[in-house]
Amino acid sequence: MISRDQPKHSIRSLKTSTQHSNRTDTTQILPDVIVPDLTVLFCGSAASTKSALLGAYYAGPGNRFWPILHEIKLTPRTLRPSEFMCLPDYGLGLTDLAKSVSGADSSLPGDAYDPDLLTKKVIKFRPSILAFNGKTPARAFLKHPIIYGLQPELTGDSNIFVLPSTSAVARRYWDSGPWYALSYLVADHAELTKS
Repeated sequence: MISRDQPKHSIRSLKTSTQHSNRTDTTQILPDVIVPDLTVLFCGSAASTKSALLGAYYAGPGNRFWPILHEIKLTPRTLRPSEFMCLPDYGLGLTDLAKSVSGADSSLPGDAYDPDLLTKKVIKFRPSILAFNGKTPARAFLKHPIIYGLQPELTGDSNIFVLPSTSAVARRYWDSGPWYALSYLVADHAELTKS
């Protein structure tokens, strides 16, 4: 599994835009957390209003992202949202399909998503797996109906995996099963790279 006891670096304070539900054309609401050759790059729709206000990914009350990462053993403990910059220490990264807006998916402008930009990031940084946190960003990226789990297509050399959203707003659709399936895929990847 991708986990180590301690992150290699301390949390960096970040200056981020705190605008919510507004377009900030030149400013990312939250910075990408991407380095080359990650095991998993998680991609959400957009920062929630709470995440934008706090300057941290998946910071909304009731969001399951940080607890499920620990539960499926991708991190050694439940990280706080403010620790998001430590994820590359565990082979994980973060981005959103809509970088310049925040809010609930239903409040985002129709042109908020930038699939071409995400494609460029994936090709440049080569994560083993691009994992969408929710069907909404996956549908906007892949442009076809989605089922949870491993998708048949690749982006560059990266596998694509779709997960149930961890947002509290999507609670009625929650199923940890696909998250566990992702952890098994990560474990298989780790075994293959050891060989």
